[in-house]
Amino acid sequence: MLRAIYLSPLGYIISAAMQAVATFKQPFMVYGYYCRGDRKFRKNTRVSSSASITSAEKFHIGDHAWIGHYVVIDASGGVRIGEGVQISFHSSIVTHGSHVSIRLLGNNYIRIPAKQRPGMVLESVSIGDYSYLGTGATILPGVQIGRGCVIAAGAVVRENVPDFGVAAGVPARIVGDTRDQDAAFVNDISVAGTYFDKERWTVVCAYAAQSKTAENAASDSTSNVEPA
Repeated sequence: MLRAIYLSPLGYIISAAMQAVATFKQPFMVYGYYCRGDRKFRKNTRVSSSASITSAEKFHIGDHAWIGHYVVIDASGGVRIGEGVQISFHSSIVTHGSHVSIRLLGNNYIRIPAKQRPGMVLESVSIGDYSYLGTGATILPGVQIGRGCVIAAGAVVRENVPDFGVAAGVPARIVGDTRDQDAAFVNDISVAGTYFDKERWTVVCAYAAQSKTAENAASDSTSNVEPA
């Protein structure tokens, strides 16, 4: 019942009320987000009342995304978050770094516009559709994360992550492929109809078939070895 009401035109009023209440209450998920970057309302996106987004006019987010409690997003260099992305608690996205400039400029730092400061880092970050950032993950300036990726809890990502990549560690390294996890569901008809990228689903199925063929070949090779 409540879901039906929210998905109706009354949902806009409900979202506005929740935004107001969030100012006075403990952290909770606010349904609906007005994206200042493109001036569009993402009705199915949920952003914690405790999340901090600076330079919101340079922040773009798709619908069906989720940003958890105490997430910090510095969008001064530009941030683009795709549809369905989930960012877990206490994670950070950083697009600028002043650690060199403050030494080079000393007490003149504040007097010089950011883009004119020597040594200043100001680079955009993007996260592809339906990727996931684990608790406490940190994404550094200039990083581009592909679609369908998983960033492990506590990872510090300073290099690009390709589509379906699993990255973990400090600094983060590619340690897996989410298609390995998704392949377990290739026989589930319902998943075939809901997978986030219909074209990619055929790739996942092909990937699963190749993996199965390789496993069978390895098994046959082992079984054909004669005992010493």
